[in-house]
Amino acid sequence: MVGLTTSDMHPTMGIKIFSAGVSACLADVITFPLDTAKVRLQIQGECQPSSAIRYKGVLGTITTLAKTEGPMKLYSGLPAGLQRQISFASLRIGLYDTVQEFFTAGKETPASLGSKISAGLTTGGVAVFIGQPTEVVKVRLQAQSHLHGLKPRYTGTYNAYRIIATTEGLRGLWKGTTPNLTRNVIINCTELVTYDLMKESLVKNNLLADDVPCHLLSALIAGFCTTILASPVDVVKTRFINSPPGHYTSIPNCAVAMFTKEGLPAFFKGFVPSFLRLGSWNVIMFVCFEQLKQELMKSRQTMDCAT
Repeated sequence: MVGLTTSDMHPTMGIKIFSAGVSACLADVITFPLDTAKVRLQIQGECQPSSAIRYKGVLGTITTLAKTEGPMKLYSGLPAGLQRQISFASLRIGLYDTVQEFFTAGKETPASLGSKISAGLTTGGVAVFIGQPTEVVKVRLQAQSHLHGLKPRYTGTYNAYRIIATTEGLRGLWKGTTPNLTRNVIINCTELVTYDLMKESLVKNNLLADDVPCHLLSALIAGFCTTILASPVDVVKTRFINSPPGHYTSIPNCAVAMFTKEGLPAFFKGFVPSFLRLGSWNVIMFVCFEQLKQELMKSRQTMDCAT
């Protein structure tokens, strides 16, 4: 009997979760300075002294940060970022296909748009609750500065976990869960569903083969659509998570304060670095994810043949 080819074999859930985690970590390492620039631009104008440095644009923010606080500041919070991808991205991306199959169980037709959206909602929601503490620590480390006589709140990743837990309680580690849940549900649905639909459309219409160019284009379009929809919630989430206890009474209060003091454009602060970050992150992650799945399936097939 002729053995199955790699394309005929479906990756196991374990392979998908592992591939998603590794690919997300790689994408995070490469694009992290953009994420730090995004956070600094998002919190700009919030309780800052008049002498505070003003950031202008993506490259300007990165250059200013590197000059004033050192190049390593661009990677402040990276350990928490990687912990976030391991606990968050591996689940929301790795489980997407499996959950989608659950919603289409017993149906002979291909997965509908509703099933894809439901899968994105489910995996995104579960992943947020598990990975929220890593998000809180990452944002706070990216936002803190030692300039203007300000003493940093935290000396490192694990110091941040400890201080937040002891001074704000365990609830402090889950601060901003609601806006982050909203943001990541939007991101997960838009990102995965758009990527899925684009790849499916390009292959089905014979525009591109199911290969790197197809994955790259699909990921780039998914990143752009996701940034537009998620930006307002992302800014509110960053502001709320970074705020000291009692500064905002609630998430709606944070949003209203932003709108009152800074107007509608405040909700799109850091849009360019957000897109550069999310777009490049998507391209790196999805291309690596698809390639890693294929290579792991080839290795598995080779091992199965050998035995």
